Parts: sequence; C-alpha cells; structure tokens
Amino acid sequence: MTDLLKKARDYEAKAAAQIEPEERPAFHLTPYVGWMNDPNGFSRYGGKYHLFYQYNPYDTSWGPMHWGHAVSADLLHWDYLPCALACDEPYDRFGAFSGSALELDDGRHLLMYTGVKEIPVPGKKEPDIRQTQCVAVGDGLNYRKYAGNPVISETDLPAGSSPVDFRDPKILRTADGTYLCFAGCRAADGSGDILVFESPDALHWNFRNILFRSRNRIGKMWECPDVFTLDGKTVLLSSPQDIRADQLEGLSGNCALAVVGDMDPDSGRLREEWVQPMDYGIDFYASQSVLTEDGRRVMIGWMQNWDACAERGKDQKWFGQMSVPRELRIKNGRILQSPIRELASHRTNPEAWRGELDGDRQTTPFFRGRTADLEMTIRPGGTGGFRRFEMRFAQDETGSVYSSLVYRPEEGLLTVSRQHSGTCRALLHERSCHVFSPDGALKLRVILDRFSAEIFVNDGVQTMSMALYTGQSADRIGFHSDGRGTLDIRKYDLV
Repeated sequence: MTDLLKKARDYEAKAAAQIEPEERPAFHLTPYVGWMNDPNGFSRYGGKYHLFYQYNPYDTSWGPMHWGHAVSADLLHWDYLPCALACDEPYDRFGAFSGSALELDDGRHLLMYTGVKEIPVPGKKEPDIRQTQCVAVGDGLNYRKYAGNPVISETDLPAGSSPVDFRDPKILRTADGTYLCFAGCRAADGSGDILVFESPDALHWNFRNILFRSRNRIGKMWECPDVFTLDGKTVLLSSPQDIRADQLEGLSGNCALAVVGDMDPDSGRLREEWVQPMDYGIDFYASQSVLTEDGRRVMIGWMQNWDACAERGKDQKWFGQMSVPRELRIKNGRILQSPIRELASHRTNPEAWRGELDGDRQTTPFFRGRTADLEMTIRPGGTGGFRRFEMRFAQDETGSVYSSLVYRPEEGLLTVSRQHSGTCRALLHERSCHVFSPDGALKLRVILDRFSAEIFVNDGVQTMSMALYTGQSADRIGFHSDGRGTLDIRKYDLV
C-alpha cells in the first residue's frame, strides 16, 4: 500500500466517525466523508454489489480524485470499505478518474479507470493534461495497480482524437471472451465520440472502431459511457457536456442521456433509433448500470449538478449522493425507469386520501415525512378543471420554506423547484419538462429521502431528481390546486 493510499484510509476512517447516521440519507449512498461525484465500477463481485465513486476525502469540494468504495447486498443498504485507489502514480498524479469493473476468470476483481497527469510545457503558465486508461486488480478490498499502466494511451487513439479529453472506460466481455472498452473522447470538431478498444486479456489493447459520433448535435464532450443490451436493443448511456436547450428537450448544461438502437455487425457502430434524456430534473449525471443476479438492468447516477455545487448545507461533512437504484425496461419505444423493487419492502405506516380538489375550498390533507414514498394520480375536473396543481414538501411550519412540484395540465408542463427551500444561492433551482398525458391525468411516484426528491412520471416514462438541503424539521407535505379536479394519493414512510 502506498503512503498516499494509507493516508486517505486513515483520514476517512477518523473523519467519518464524526458523522452520525441521521446526518446522512437513509438509503442513498453518500461519500464516506468529503466529496463524491461519478459512480464508478458498479459491479457484482464476491456475492455483493460493489460501487466505487469519484472521491475527495479531504474536502467537500472537488479535488484530487480517489476512488471511494462501498458494498451492498440489496443496493439500498451500503457498507463503507476503505478507499480503493489514490492518485499515487506518475500517470495518475492529477487524479484517478472514472471507470468500471468486472470479475476476471481467475476470480480477481479488475478496475479500469482514467489516469490523469500534468505535463509542464516550457514557456506556458499552465501545464498540458494527458488522460490515459489504467487498470488495477484486487480481491474486493485491496487493489494493486498494473505495472504496465497505462494500458491505453494517446498513441492508441485514432487520428483527430484528443488526449486531453479521453476518459471513463467502460469494460465488458463478449461471449467469445474478448474484452471491450468503451471510452469517451473529444473529436477534432470539438464534439463527443465513443471509442471502442479490444483486448484478449484486459491488459493489452488495440483500437477497434468508433461506436458513436455526436457531431456537435448534442453538447460537446460525451462522458461516462455505458453500453448494454436491454429488451433486444443496444443502449448507450452517456453524459454530454455543454448542451444547449434547443438540442435536448429544453435541457442545458451537463445532462445524462441514452442513445438506443441496433449494432451494425459490419462496422461495429451503433445505429441510432432514438435519443432520450435519462432525467429531466436538476440533479442527475454520469449514470452507470449493473446487471443484477436475477437479470434486471439497474442504473444509478450522481444526484448532483455541476452548475449547482455551491448549494449545500451549513457545516456539511459530506457532499454528493447517488440516486436510488432504478430498474430499466423498454416499452413503446422508450426506456422506462422505476425505483428498485426492493424499496417496496421498506414501506410502513400507510396513509391514503382520495377526494375533490377545489381551489376555492381547499379540502386536501397534509402529511409529514422526509423519508417517504408517495403514489398519486391527479385528474383535472373537465371543463373549468384546475389550471395548476402543486405539491409542496420539505415545508416548514410557517409555510415559507418548501420545495415543490407543479403541474399545469393545459401546457402539459411539470416543474420541480427548490427556489423556496431556504437557499441563499442564485443557482439552478428549477427545471421543467413536457409530460405525456393526453387526457390531462398525471400519475406520479415521489421518493423522499432527507436530502433529495426523485419523481417518477407516468410509471417511469420520465424522471425528475433534485438534491435538498432544507433542515430536517421541515417535514410537511401539502397539496394545492387552482381550480377543480381529483386527487388519489397513498403515502408510506420508508424505514
């Protein structure tokens, strides 16, 4: 073990002991201590699910990237393991960036990650950056970096590909035993390519082909690729940077999306059939998936937004959290998402209400809870039906602090907002999406967990996620309408 890895492990164990369980979410993974961003190495190994993550144990801001590590039997309850990787070699001194993992034939666990180094340039104030792909092998607890790292470097790139933006390897194995690595790279035109490399042993790699070229149609650099089959289709998950609102259904900035289609057996390229955002809310990025033991494709994402990282709780000892794991399926030409089914076994204390909405006579109830699972169906009341429906949650006793979900059926618009959550920052606090509800009825499932809200729309046709930092005493959940309609709601506590 290197001195830098030992230093990280010693520090995190001591600092994490100062964080009480109630200071974390109940079932969303947070960093052991300090900063978390992208999920890494989401895999099954040794009878458990392993999830690594981009990690700075020493601060709640982005810094020298390590790999944090946690394991779970059910993808909801996580046990922390010591830091898996530190930036302790010349080729990754600037950071051990994102990557993936799989089990080798000999029973060892292989991690593949991006090593980042700085290269001083005479006459230039700022050094050049180089990103290469590296591997480490271990037993699920301790990992040793390969002596031949990096295994893929700039000399392996096709013409025009950037060695500065070349990262986030997704490794998998084909039926014939060949290892494939999918990596994001910036092309000569500034847009994102997904490159494919192949290897007989996961150590010696050759460039194979370009899986997908974005050609500046959606954003610039495409990060964090993940490739898998789902219901007979090939799916590419990726997270483009610098998206304009006219490129992806009104979303802008850095967003997670899916490209769905078929593989061309001759060229090895993905023949695109459709593209869809993987979340329309404020906080969701860098998604990665795993195939469960019983054959479900489960995805998880970093529930944060690079444009809102200055928003956090006072004296917070950790920053960043993962989404609830989501099961994926394809129906009617769209990927649908639902909270992992194991979550239902943690429901308790059911409450229900069904009745009329009337803006003039507010008869709707209110509930309490910051760790809750709510299912509801909202229907406008025909002619003269409501123009606006609002659910407020994480609301304090005065009613002045809250987050909200607002539905405007005439516009078909659903909006999540934390503008009134107590924030003092002028950051991104609101996002909207057009929902698919021809008759105006809307079906919602809302998952609350102390520091977050995740909304699943119409059985997962769309999702909207956001992090929350309102004090835990703000636990009221209320409903308001402007006009008439009906509301059918079931609410459960989650324990």
